[in-house]
Order: sequence, then structure tokens, then C-alpha cells
Amino acid sequence: MGALLLPLLLLLLPLLPLLPLLLPRLPLWPRLRWLTADLAFAVRAQRCKRALRARALAAAAADPQGPESGCSLAWRLAQLARQRPAHAFLLHAGRRFSYAEAERRSNRAARAFLRTRNGPAGLAPGDTVALLLPAGPDFLWLWFGLAKAGLRAAFVPTALRRAPLLHCLRCCGARALVLAPEFLPSLEADLPALQAMGLHLWATGPEALPALMCDLLAEAEAEADEPVPGYLSAPQDMTDTSLYIFTSGTTGLPKAARISHLKVLQCQGFYQLCGAHQDDIIYLALPLYHMSGSLLGIVGCLGIGATVVLKTKFSAGQFWEDCQQHGVTVFQYIGELCRYLVNQPPTKAERGHKVRLAVGSGLRPDTWERFVRRFGPLQVLETYGLTEGNVATFNYTGQPGAVGRASWLYKQVFPFSLIRYDVATGEPVRNSWGHCITTTPGDIFFNTGDLLVCDHQGFLHFHDRTGDTFRWKGENVATTEVAQVLETLDFLQDVNVYGVTVPGHEGRAGMAALVLRPPHKLDLEQLYAHVAENLPPYARPRFLRLQNSLATTETFKQQKVRVAMEGFDPRALSDPLYVLDQAEATYLPLTPARYTDLLSGHLRI
Repeated sequence: MGALLLPLLLLLLPLLPLLPLLLPRLPLWPRLRWLTADLAFAVRAQRCKRALRARALAAAAADPQGPESGCSLAWRLAQLARQRPAHAFLLHAGRRFSYAEAERRSNRAARAFLRTRNGPAGLAPGDTVALLLPAGPDFLWLWFGLAKAGLRAAFVPTALRRAPLLHCLRCCGARALVLAPEFLPSLEADLPALQAMGLHLWATGPEALPALMCDLLAEAEAEADEPVPGYLSAPQDMTDTSLYIFTSGTTGLPKAARISHLKVLQCQGFYQLCGAHQDDIIYLALPLYHMSGSLLGIVGCLGIGATVVLKTKFSAGQFWEDCQQHGVTVFQYIGELCRYLVNQPPTKAERGHKVRLAVGSGLRPDTWERFVRRFGPLQVLETYGLTEGNVATFNYTGQPGAVGRASWLYKQVFPFSLIRYDVATGEPVRNSWGHCITTTPGDIFFNTGDLLVCDHQGFLHFHDRTGDTFRWKGENVATTEVAQVLETLDFLQDVNVYGVTVPGHEGRAGMAALVLRPPHKLDLEQLYAHVAENLPPYARPRFLRLQNSLATTETFKQQKVRVAMEGFDPRALSDPLYVLDQAEATYLPLTPARYTDLLSGHLRI
């Protein structure tokens, strides 16, 4: 089907601009307009697939001793260093790195890792090295160097400490850990456990380091910058593991999502599918330990040979000045960032910018409309996908609130199907034969943990997370993990964690219903210190509700849907309520006055 589709689309495409002239007043015109977009995207997707296939074949046919035969990441960087050596690849904190410089620095890092095979680290081909680093150049050179050396990187979320950190390192089988010196104070209590695991520890700086910890950047700087042989990184199979990215998962502690070499190659096509090109300048202020930052942002930029402006942290007040300074044309977002921008006071820098395309996920319809109205004209391209998923959608039509299209043409390029889901039971709806509806017997499916809705016009909309997970600050929060942390407090008997909708905020904020263990009293200071110590910032409950007993279902499961709908309005609930005050580093009683401040934006959560 794919071989016949492209010639057909190429034949029809020249006729599409004539449709508005021929059929401007017919009721079917919106559908024809969407069909035009479907056809154009299908053509772009087919071209992208052919380009990626050609890259893979070229790497497989190259000399094993040369850099052209390596993994797709190493091969693409080497190619760009030859074709566009002086072109800017990375702009960060006032520094500029060309593609040639990126190639040289990652070659040094690769040689430093290779030298450890006979050293104390003893790294062997296919071993995993965890990176606990902020978004910046060092992260990229070490990641690329690991790939070139035939080693697997594991991107550890920088907020993890104690048990969640140790869990992540164990589940990916890390043999070594590279960490930023600025994280050492908060990791001091973890160092004995890290050393007990047998991890070789590196830091990325010359600061005073603990015993047995070396400066990896200094070791890399002493190495030659010539390419390493491509056979070191060439996978035996494209489905082999390239790296690990940790996701919040749907239950429990973070999960190590296995990212294959094939997925890394596919991500090189992300920005091409979005309509970006090699002359674009892409603004990226997302964590590199997320797929959206590393695979879509960085690898997608490599795919088209463009320039990325990388920010370690996002600043809504600085954003438009950055865009003006660097001539930014493409902005990669998560919905929360766009909300921050529209809530900023107007500035001169937000007018006359060159941003023409905003690409990302999680943008609410109301924020979408405010964003385009205030900062346009620009195109918003909302996408949907998962780190470990097998489906991705693109809202290439610009339909506000949609995450993609379920058209026949799109499914020819990226096949997928939706199944019906019962939100009350938390299970798929099945027919009399026990099969999921809209699938055929024998089909297998991937449970995304997300509820998508397909409207009558064929547009897909993200509705919510399913089960015991909600999304806050761009992160998935597993209620079971939060509850397990709270349950270790001796004054709590029962805990029910769920997400609640907060007006003016993306996603849902964490709320915990608590039952005290007699004869204890609620210790808010101890509770705050405990969650701050054991949970990353996004997972800490924003609201507490003190109850005499927890509501349960008929099968004695915790009732989350009902209490989530009841919310946190102190005027509607008789139970004592508390709100997280981050400025005071404690939980305070949620009074009607504080509730009003919260709704007006004066109280930040």
C-alpha cells in the first residue's frame, strides 16, 4: 500500500490548491480542507520514511572502521560535521557550538569511555552509564560519546534522590554514574549506597570531589578528537537497546523505558514531519532526561541539521527576549510553558519575533487560543506520543484542542486504532465474545494509560489519564508511589492519593486524603519534611484532606473518582483541608481566603 500511496498523492497534490476556488461555499469545504492537510502530511511522512530508510542502509553498507557505519545517532552527527561543519548546532548560555565542534567533543568523550575498559570502571560493550546532569552541552557530548563507544546511556531525572534514585540505577543495570557537581550536596546521603552498589562515580567538573570520584570532563579533554571506528556502536539489530529513559509509569516507582536504535532513528524524522527545515532555529527548554527534550528536541534537530537554543531552565520572563536575540523560528513546548507565557505581563519583545511554529503536547484549548491570539501569527502543532509507546499523532491541521487526526490516510502511514473504555470500571469495553470493541480477534494492543476521544470530524483529543496516575507540571504522578511514601509516617493510618483539577492550571494537582492513627495528631511540619525528602517536587501533594475514614467502593477499593470530583473547596467540604505553601515550606490550613487567593493566582502551588 505504501509503495502505491506516494505516487497517487503526488499526482493529486497539484490539484488541491484549486479546491477553494471551485468549492468555497459547499458545506463539505471544511472536510475538503482537512483532506488537503491529510494528503500533504501523508506525502511528507512518506518522504521522511524514505530518507530515514536511506540513512539506515547507508550506515549498514559503510566501512566498519569509519564513523559512517555506526549507530544512527553517531552516523548522523558525523555526516552533519562533514556537510555543515561551521553551521551552529547548539547555542547555550552565550556559547556557540558548531556541528564540527559537537563531533570533536563527543569523539573525545567516546575515547574517554573506551579507555575505561582496562581501568577501574571496567566498562564493556553494551554496559549502561547513568547520566544525572542538567540540560546543557556536557549532557550532549557525554550522551553522544556513550553512543559512539557502544555503551548505553540512562537519563536519570535530576530530582530523584534516595530510594527512587537507587531503584532507577538498579533497574537499568547501571555500571557507572556521571553527575553534576552542583548535585553533590543533595546526594551526600546517597553516596555510601551508590558506592555499595559497585558504581563507578564520575563528576563533570573540577570542584572538590569526594574520594574515588574523578572529573570525567578533564579525562575527555586529554583525549584525541578523531572519530572512533563505527563498528563499536553499530547495533546487531535495530531493535537492540540504545538507551534508557525513565518514565513516571502508571504505578509505583519510575520505570526504565527501553529505547531501541530504531526509535532513535525514527525520532530523527520528528521535525521533518512537523514541517521544520535546516535553517530553523529551535528553542528547547525541556529536561533532556525526558523523551520530548532529548529524542524529539535534540535528535529531531539532528534529523534536519538545524540549530537548537538549549536552556537549562525555562524562564517565561526571558523567553521572548531570547527569541529576539537568537532569531528563534520554532518553539518546542509542553502545555504548562505556554500557560506561563500567556500569564506574563505584555512586553515589547513579544512583538516582531520570528517564531512561526510551536510544537509540543499538553496544550489546553483555552491556553491555545490565548497563545495564538496574543503571540501570533504562528502555527501550533500539537502532538501525542509516549516514551515507550508505539503510536504517535500530529495535529497538522491546527484544529484547536486536538492532538491529531484519525483519518484513513493518516492510518495508512501510521496505523493505529482506538478501543472503547469504561471510565467507571477502569477497563476496556468488550463485546459478547470478550473482545475489545473495534479490534479483531487475535489483535494485541498497547495500553497507553491515556483516554483519547475521537470526535465526529475525525479529530483526536486527549481527555485524561486512566487508573491510578495523573499528570502535573508535565510529569506523570503515580498515586501508589506517593501513597507509599506517606504511609511510612507513623501518625497516618490510611492514605488515598488522587488528582484534582485546579482552575487555570494544566493537568491535575496531587491531593491526599488522610486518616490519623489513634492517638496521634497531624504533624504538618514532619509531613512536609518527609515528602520533600522522598518525593520529587512535582509529585508532592498540593492539598491534604483529613478524614475519619476513607471512602471505598463495594469491593473495598479506594474511591478516587468521587473524592476527586469533590475537590478542595473549603466552603463545600466540612473536613479540615490544607494547602502546600512552597514559600513557607509547609502545609497551611486551606481557608476560604487562601482558596480565593489560589483561584486568583496570588497563591502559587
